[in-house]
Amino acid sequence: MSIIETDGLTRRFGDFTAVNNVTLSIEPGELYGLLGPNGAGKTTVMKMLTTLLPPTSGTATVAGFSVTRKAADVRRSIGYVPQMLSSDASLTGYENLWVFARLYDIPRNEIGERVHAALSFMGLEDAAGKLVRTYSGGMIRRLEIAQAILHHPQVLFLDDPTIELDPLARIAVWQHIEELRDKYGTTILMTTHFMEEADKLCGRVAIMHHSKIVIIGSPVELKAHIGGKDVTLEDVFIHYTEGERLDEGESYNETSRTRRTARRLG
Repeated sequence: MSIIETDGLTRRFGDFTAVNNVTLSIEPGELYGLLGPNGAGKTTVMKMLTTLLPPTSGTATVAGFSVTRKAADVRRSIGYVPQMLSSDASLTGYENLWVFARLYDIPRNEIGERVHAALSFMGLEDAAGKLVRTYSGGMIRRLEIAQAILHHPQVLFLDDPTIELDPLARIAVWQHIEELRDKYGTTILMTTHFMEEADKLCGRVAIMHHSKIVIIGSPVELKAHIGGKDVTLEDVFIHYTEGERLDEGESYNETSRTRRTARRLG
């Protein structure tokens, strides 16, 4: 049985259709990529699947629960790492995890063990007592993943997990994401603008364009489908998005977010 399933999932904002008739089926333990240019609808899909945004039409289930009729059960079954900063810079890494443990209603007598286990798994034990404002970008991302897995979710949603990270930090986060899948069997649905990242991590990817899914398959299958020597996943992306390349620079909203994050971290 699929752990994430959508049928005709659609979201409209007035006359604008952000997500149009999206149908997905993701199996337990998959690491699945949702790709597309800015504005394709990826984050809107994620918000509907995490119950942050109700669908206009269509259906979706996560961990066997309807995102509309059983939203509370869905939220208990998932972890979510959004693009926006979700850690408090004025607290230590340990304190951030303690706060999230309380939000997840983890029994008080289990919190200490859960927090230490999450810090250890994400390689943050030595930094646990330091203020998050002193963390590097890669450490912050690992802390946010640690926050999201404290309650041992069946499904983890990662919205651009390595955005604004340097190459070494990105590779470190990749390793931890792979370990989550391999060690715990966690199902992971992630968006990313890095084709290398999707090619390395994802067993299957779905490419969105103009609010619709245009192709689904493994990176190997999609590259073979185009043919030619030395085809990359970026070539596949360009092919299925009508030549629309990934943005080389930050959009206004991304620039604004970067600056807000910088101010928050001091």
